[in-house]
Amino acid sequence: MLDTSQTSIAQLRQQLLDLFLEDSNQGMSIRCTSFGFKYGPASEADLVFDVRCLPNPYYLDELRPLTGLDAPVRDYVLDSDVSRGFLERLIALVDYCVPLYRDEGKSQLVIAVGCTGGKHRSVAFAQALYFHLAAQGYRVSVGHRDISKQ
Repeated sequence: MLDTSQTSIAQLRQQLLDLFLEDSNQGMSIRCTSFGFKYGPASEADLVFDVRCLPNPYYLDELRPLTGLDAPVRDYVLDSDVSRGFLERLIALVDYCVPLYRDEGKSQLVIAVGCTGGKHRSVAFAQALYFHLAAQGYRVSVGHRDISKQ
């Protein structure tokens, strides 16, 4: 039996999560999404990261028709010193922030990564975040809003 007479909504939520979930990371749903700034902002996002400062595969003829889901593009995007440094810092920030949002009682968190067109860099980074968060045991999904636009 739970005595909720002196319990806030956030405290009650956490007590229920503790009772019914084996892992508290499963209490919050995280969505990683990529988007292209040229098609507008990701208005549903709680956290937005801009990767337009990183090497752009669009300017390589052999990579332009591919997406960040394809290994050659993913490798090109993630395999530079600046991209590795960016991803390392991004993961550290997300790892710090996600538990804060969870502890505040947020049930859903949307993390958006944007590049110019939403097809290459943002897709590779959203996928990397997705795999990282999934490995941490979070309930996470991934989507790519503008991947098929040209």
